[in-house]
Parts: sequence; C-alpha cells; structure tokens
Amino acid sequence: MRKIIVSCLSLALLIGINFATAQSIDTGRGELSLTVPAGYEASTPAPLVLLLHGYGRNAGAEQDAYMKFGALANKYGFLFAAPNGQRETEGNQAWFWNASDACCNFQGSQISDVDYLMTIISNIKSQYNVDGNRVYLIGHSNGGFMAYRTAFENSQAIAAVASLTGAGATVAGPAPLNPVHILHIHGTDDNAIAYEGGDLRGNSYPSAVETVERWAGYNGCDIDGSEVAQLDLDRNLPGLDSIVVRYDNSCRAGGSAELWTITDGAHIPALSDSFSTTVVEWLMAHPKIGSTSTD
Repeated sequence: MRKIIVSCLSLALLIGINFATAQSIDTGRGELSLTVPAGYEASTPAPLVLLLHGYGRNAGAEQDAYMKFGALANKYGFLFAAPNGQRETEGNQAWFWNASDACCNFQGSQISDVDYLMTIISNIKSQYNVDGNRVYLIGHSNGGFMAYRTAFENSQAIAAVASLTGAGATVAGPAPLNPVHILHIHGTDDNAIAYEGGDLRGNSYPSAVETVERWAGYNGCDIDGSEVAQLDLDRNLPGLDSIVVRYDNSCRAGGSAELWTITDGAHIPALSDSFSTTVVEWLMAHPKIGSTSTD
C-alpha cells in the first residue's frame, strides 16, 4: 500500500497536479484551519471566503462537508476557512452564532461573534496577502443571519454575502456607509426559517423578499427586481428548480442584490453538483469597488 501511495504522489508531481494545503491560524478561540490554494503567491492578493455554519450539532467542518466550498479553493484561488461559532452550555449544546434577536443566541451569550469574525479576517490578512476588495461571507441558516449582521456592521470590509436559508435583521436600520453585494438563496418549503418570514421563540425575522429588498435599498438599487434566469440548485427537484431575481438598477458602485428562490426547496436542500461552483462564481464576479470607509 505504501508503494502505491508513493507512486501516486510521484505521478502527481510529474504531471503537475498541485493540492491546496491546510494551515492553522490562532483566532482567539483556538486554532482554525485555513485552506491555502496551491497557486497562492505572497506577491499576489488572493480572495478570502469564510463559511459560517448553521445552528445545531454540526460546526464548520461538517458545514463544508455539506456545501463543498473548500474543495474549490484551488480552482478559484481563494483562501478559505469555516470557523466555529459558540457552543451552548446547556441543553442540546448546539453550535450557534450570536447573530440576531431571532437566531440563534437562545442562552443569552454576551460574546460578540461579529468581533470574532473580524478578528479572524484581520489575523488572516496579517499572515497572507488578502485582496481587501474580495472578502466574502457564506452562511447557512443561523450562519446566514450572522453573515448579514457582520456585513452590515463592517461594510467597509465585506465585498459580498451569500446566504442559504438565513434572514436579515428583525428591524431595518440606517444603510451602512458602504454598499455590499447580497445573494440570498431560499426554498419556498423551508420549515425552519420560513421563506415568507416568521418568528423563533417569539422573535420575528423578515421574509426572503423583504431581506433582499432591504439590502437593495441599502445599496441604492431600484426596488424593482427582474427575473433574469433559472438554475438547478437542488438535485432532488426536477429541472431548473430555482428562479433568479436581480436588483441591480441604479445601485451604488459595489452594491447589488439577488434572490434565488428554490421552488419547493427545503431548509437543508439536496444541493446540486453545480451549486457550490455557481455560488463561488457569483461571489468572484462581485468585488468591492473602491470603498474603504470605516462604519
């Protein structure tokens, strides 16, 4: 077996296959694994993608096993990490992010996860050449709530957010100083974070459409989206199961909003083979443009 492994590695070297490497960085909550693409060079700025897990027993590594973004780091040349949030001390001992009144700080933690995520970004920037105009957040469910909050409070630092079955803040606030590109993906049959909005333990959250239109407004876009495409995002649903509605007219530079509605999609959709690639390509096409103001 050892000879086979050595032969395979030798063959990979001969034909020029390069593999992403996992490095560890100190984040203040222990070591975090950072995927560094094989083609990374310190002289060339690289995008950074953070994946934020949902509420439950599974944390960052399990979230990426489901969504498979880390596997694309080599192809698209981005640095990648999937950090863990906080863990409940009682009951289910679920992993969670302190993201909004609705989701999912159910035990009243006073720890700021926004500060934690910004520390992660800062620490990675201190050790790697990160493209400041291409820092992206992807979140699922509670992680989507967290991505929105972090971008809202740090619009100078985040280029774009992609949220799967998350939601925005309960109450709209004043627009952040800098525009942020927003991609919201949501299934109409989500029974955990309802597409039409709802509440968790008495705390309300907005609908998918309200979330996207609110961010479109923040970004200065016309609140009149246009259906522009259909996609296959769920392998268990027939054909092109998702409708793309885009809000990109009259937006401030560096801002837009987009809603991908998965018709009959669930809270944890059976993601199609093209899902992660489609999301990453959307993110890479939406950098921040010349905005460095501090909120």
